[in-house]
Amino acid sequence: MRLLIDGNIVLDVLQKREPHYSDSAKIWKLCETDMTEGYVSALTFANLVYVMRKELDADKISEVLQKLSLIFHFEDLKESDLKNAAEKKWDDFEDAVQAVTAKRIKADYIITRNVRDYTSSKVMALTPTELLARL
Repeated sequence: MRLLIDGNIVLDVLQKREPHYSDSAKIWKLCETDMTEGYVSALTFANLVYVMRKELDADKISEVLQKLSLIFHFEDLKESDLKNAAEKKWDDFEDAVQAVTAKRIKADYIITRNVRDYTSSKVMALTPTELLARL
């Protein structure tokens, strides 16, 4: 199974955000143990660094990227992703980029806590809890 992991799931684990930490960590474990293929958009990583900018210096950014690379595949942001996302005219451009990236990589699901943001996505969005219930 191929999953596109949204930034909020990555942040749940990196920042140990409760009450979401446990299920998000289980998704990480599925990817780490190759029970699923987990993908993270390069855009997501850039957003994570921005959100965590007060917690991360240059060395920490490199360390986090290296650790995440052991668990997830990083998917490059393509010009076509930007164009396709812009054509969608969604309220949240970043969510549209995630949706078109998920479609391009042939993801089975987008894993996010903001499922409602992906109601128009060609790739179904699930919360970590919903995915775990399906396994």
